[in-house]
Amino acid sequence: MNETKNVGTPQRFSLAARSKSFGYAIAGIVFMLKTQHNAWLHLAASVIVVGLGLYFNVSSADWRWLVAAMVAVWVAETINTAVEYVCDVVSPGYAVAVKHAKDIGAGGVLIAAAGAVLIGALTFWPYL
Repeated sequence: MNETKNVGTPQRFSLAARSKSFGYAIAGIVFMLKTQHNAWLHLAASVIVVGLGLYFNVSSADWRWLVAAMVAVWVAETINTAVEYVCDVVSPGYAVAVKHAKDIGAGGVLIAAAGAVLIGALTFWPYL
């Protein structure tokens, strides 16, 4: 779908267009879950964190930290997946620059996940 003819042209707001936009976003998330093993690990971790939060009846302030940590990991994973797909299209063969781009993206996910683990540990520690 090439929409370059509309670049720079303001478009009118339409509920139908916004609805389509949400549909594309949901399709992207579903595709990521179907194709990325690490997304399943993030999903499992998110379910565990929510389960523990409910079990320990964590405070609303603690929920804010837990949700922020989970969102950071999911955002990092989606951006990393998008970068990987774009890299594969731009350079289907091996290229050192593409390897570095993919490694950097994966590093971003690792940083977010490590931060989430730390936030989870600090949040749940008083409840244990």
